[in-house]
Amino acid sequence: MSSEEAGRTRAPSTEALGRSAATVSVGSMFHRMPLSRVHIKIGIALYAALAIESWEMLSLTYIAPAVEAGLRVTAAQLGLVISALFFGMIPGALAWGPISDRIGRRATCTWSLAGYGVVTLVGSFSPNYEMLLVTRAVAGFLFAGILTITFPYFEELLPVRHRGRLAVYLAAGWPLGMLLAVGITALLGAHEWRGVIIASAVASLWVLVIRRWVPESPYWLVQRGRRDEALTTLRRLGAADAENLSAQSLSVPEVRAGSFAALFRGRLGRITVLQLVVNFLFSWGYWGLQTWLPTLLEQRGLSASSSLGFAAISAVFMIPGYVSASWLTGRYGRKKIFVGYVLAAAAGGFYFANASTLAELYIGSFVLSFFSLGAWGVWDTWVGEIYPSPVRGLGYSVGFCGQRVANTIAPSVVGILLAHASGFSSTVLFIDLFLVATAVFAVVIPETEGRELA
Repeated sequence: MSSEEAGRTRAPSTEALGRSAATVSVGSMFHRMPLSRVHIKIGIALYAALAIESWEMLSLTYIAPAVEAGLRVTAAQLGLVISALFFGMIPGALAWGPISDRIGRRATCTWSLAGYGVVTLVGSFSPNYEMLLVTRAVAGFLFAGILTITFPYFEELLPVRHRGRLAVYLAAGWPLGMLLAVGITALLGAHEWRGVIIASAVASLWVLVIRRWVPESPYWLVQRGRRDEALTTLRRLGAADAENLSAQSLSVPEVRAGSFAALFRGRLGRITVLQLVVNFLFSWGYWGLQTWLPTLLEQRGLSASSSLGFAAISAVFMIPGYVSASWLTGRYGRKKIFVGYVLAAAAGGFYFANASTLAELYIGSFVLSFFSLGAWGVWDTWVGEIYPSPVRGLGYSVGFCGQRVANTIAPSVVGILLAHASGFSSTVLFIDLFLVATAVFAVVIPETEGRELA
C-alpha cells in the first residue's frame, strides 16, 4: 500500500450517500471528484491573483532608487518604505484570518483586493515620504486578506488526488509576478515610479474575475449552515454521488470558526507553533537575500540594468522548480520533497556565496531559485492542509504573519550587516543558515498527501 493510500480516508458509497440520516463530511466528497473545466478556471483566476501578489511585493524593490531620488529620502527612510508593506501585513494577517473564517473566502478576496487597489492608487500620488509610508502600510494591511486565503481557498475546491500537484502549480504565479514587476519597470522606466504603482493598483480589478469564476468554499458554506448552497457548489465541481446526497447530511468539524484558542490547544497547538517557526525561518532565508540581491550583485560588479536581467532569468528558473516539486509531492508526499528542496536550496546558496566568477554567480542563483521556490510551493500547500476548515484561514494567516515578521526584520538586519562591511560571502552564508534550520523544524510536521481535508 502506498503512503497516499494509507493516509486516505475511504470515500462514502452511493448507498451511504443516499441515506438522508447519514452524516457525510464535506471532505469525503472530494475523493472521487474528477478534475473538470471548472477547476481549471478556478486555478487560472487564483493563479493570476498570486502573480499580482508577487508583483506588488517586489515592484518597489526594483524602483527603489527612483523613489529615493523623487522624494529625496535617505537610504534608511527608503528601507522603511520597502518594509512598510510587510509591516502592514502583520496585523493584517491576524485580522483577515479569522475574518475569512467568518465572512467567507470569496468575500475576503473581494474586500481585500478592492481595498488594496484604492489605497495603492492614492499612494501613487503621494507628495511626500510620510504619505507614501502610511499608504504602503495600509495597503499591506488590506492586501494581507487575499494573500492569506488564496491557497486554503483553492485547496477547498480541489479533488484529493489532484490537490497537491495543482496547489503547487498555483505557487508558480510567483515568478510570473516577478517577471511582470521587472517587465513593467523596464517598460515604464525605473524613474517612472508613480506609474509602476498605478499599474499595481489597476491590477486589483482582477477581483471581478475571481468573483465570477470561483465559487464559495463548500466547507465554509456548511459551517455557516448554508448546506443547500454547499451541495449546489459540490455538484458544480462534479462531486461523485452529489445528486443522491441530502444537503442536510453534510458536515464539517465542530470547531468555532476563527478560534485562536482552538488553534493553540493540544496537538493542533503544537503544529501551529512548529509551522509558525518554519514560516519565520524560511521567509528570512528567502527574503533576506531577495530584498538586497541588487545591492549584493552590485558588490560583484553588476550594474542596475544587469541586476534586473539577473532577477528575470532567476525567475524563469523558478518555474521548473515548481513543476518538478508539483509532480514529486504528489508521488512522495509533502515532507520529503519540502525538506529535500530546502536543503538543496541551501547548497545553492552556499555555492552562490562563494562564487568567484559571474558564471558561478548565475549557477548558484539558479540552483537557489529552482529549489527554494519549489519548496515554497510545497510549503504553501502543506500549511493549508493541516488545519480543519473552521480555522484553516486563521491557521494559514498565523503562519503568514510569521513570514511577514521575518520580511520586516530581515531587510534591516541584512542592511546593518552590509553597512558594517560584513562582505558578500559572510552575509549570504548568514542568510543561508536560516534555510538549514527550516529543514530541521519541518521534519516533525505531519504528512498530509492523499488525505481529505477536515
